[in-house]
Parts: sequence; structure tokens; C-alpha cells
Amino acid sequence: MADATWSGYDPGFLGIPLPIPRPLGGTAVRGLAYPRFTVLLDPHRRLAAVTAVNIDGASLRDVPRTGEWQLDPRVPAAEQTGPAVYADNDLDRGHLVRRRDPGWGTAAEAREATEATFFYTNAAPQAGAFNQSKELWLGLEDHVLAYADTTDQRISVFTAPVLAPDDPPYRGVGIPRRFFKVAAWAPSDGGRLEAAGFVLDQSELIDTAQGIMTVSRLGGFRTFQVPIADVETLAGIDLGPLVEADVLAPTPAARPAVWRPLSAPSDIELG
Repeated sequence: MADATWSGYDPGFLGIPLPIPRPLGGTAVRGLAYPRFTVLLDPHRRLAAVTAVNIDGASLRDVPRTGEWQLDPRVPAAEQTGPAVYADNDLDRGHLVRRRDPGWGTAAEAREATEATFFYTNAAPQAGAFNQSKELWLGLEDHVLAYADTTDQRISVFTAPVLAPDDPPYRGVGIPRRFFKVAAWAPSDGGRLEAAGFVLDQSELIDTAQGIMTVSRLGGFRTFQVPIADVETLAGIDLGPLVEADVLAPTPAARPAVWRPLSAPSDIELG
């Protein structure tokens, strides 16, 4: 059950002000606070426009998997992508904020936070076919935390589906073809903010022809590290100081930005 005392994402967690990114163009969203993370829900699309989580790697706990998927009672059910969209097909309820990410602090705090990730407001339809690229996507936060080990092992992560107007419709919901993630960190000694941006593309897997949801076994997830400025444009989200904090070297204006395909954590550029 949702708790009115949940504090949500802390914009000062890294020691440098980092507000939650918001949709460009004034799209109306519902701000929903959970333990250590916040969801900005797009009620028209019935999916998150942005999620934001604080992760303290130094005090993460490996708590047992508990929690059941449920609608958030603070939001009308018609504004959430609930169980009917995921029934009898190859779609997974893909966590946006990973179950493990807010699970730090005391054992009770970690358990409460991880269970809160099972609200449908924190889910988005992902193709059920599992491959190496999807596994890499699920582990990006861990890789960034390991890199940030020389600081205070704190990162803030922003994840959401790219809510494109031409996403294929299925059971009243546009199925997102891409997802974005931006991870940010800063040295505890007051150093500059750094960040890295990523895109997961499931376009080749999604087919909603004739209103039937199928997942192609021949296609695959593709994971890229991309300029954060490209994420901002692609997703229509104001990423504020994250654009300037990008660890990818800027591309000269005369050349198009390069999306780096990733097949392993070693492919990631973190500065």
C-alpha cells in the first residue's frame, strides 16, 4: 500500500543540485513519491515519462525478492498500464526503477523500498525474449556504481520509456519501442557532475499487427551509449545539467553524433 510519508527522489543526494528531468513542452504529469525514488506518470500514455532513483552503493542490501505487482491507489486505474496489458502474451512487466536500486539502509528500509518498485506505475511493457543486450541493460547501474567506487558510491539514475506518438497501439496502450537511462555521479570532494546516457531499442521485437501482440524471436534488443543531448531530443525530456555533464566527448557540429553499440560493460565509456 502506498504511504504518504514516502520521501521520493532527493535532488541533493549527490551533493550537487540535480532536479528531476521533466517533459519538454509542458506535458502534464503526476508526481508520485516512493521510498528513494519518484515516478512522473503521464496519465494520457498511462506510463512513466520519467523515473528518478537515488542509489547508495555503499549500503545496498541483498534482500529477498518480495512484493506483488499492484496498481497505485493514489492514481485512477484508467491512468495506469495494469495487468490486462500483460496477460496472455510475450510482454514482461519491465521494472523502470530496478527492484534492487532503492534497497539500501536498514533491512526494513531496504525491504519497503524494493517492494515499492512493484507498483504498475514503475513498469513498462518489454518484450519477453531475453538476450545479452537486455542483460547488459539490466546491469548498467551496477557497472556505473563500480566505476564510481572511487567516490562515495552514490549515483542517481533516470529511466523511462521513450513515449513516441507513433508507438504501436495494443489494448489501449502505446507499446514503447525504446527506453532511455541516464546515470549521474559526482565525487564526494565537490568535483563536477558526470553522467552517461543509454538507449535500449526493442523495435525489432514488437509487432502489434491486427491488434495481436507478438514478439519476434529473430530480432533482438539493441543497447547503445548515446550522447545525453540525443536522449533529451529523442525522449522529449529536459535533462538540464545532465547534458553538460556527459562523459562522452562532444561531437563536432559538422559530424553526426555517434551511438555506441554495447555488447559488454567493457564497451561503456565513463571518462
